[in-house]
Amino acid sequence: MLSPHEFATLMLLKDAPDQVDMTRPDLEALLERQLVELDRLASGHQRPRVTARGHHLLQRVERIH
Repeated sequence: MLSPHEFATLMLLKDAPDQVDMTRPDLEALLERQLVELDRLASGHQRPRVTARGHHLLQRVERIH
């Protein structure tokens, strides 16, 4: 189960991945759960991206509301 902070980070990543601090502990938890992956940009920087599994989780939560 995700903590409220992890869930909020996942929602933020979906809508504004460039706004997420790459050093957040929540990001590490999402990576471990395979809800997020890191893409390497041409500049050499990494950018977090929500995986299909992460999108599925977000869709399931939206159906509850």
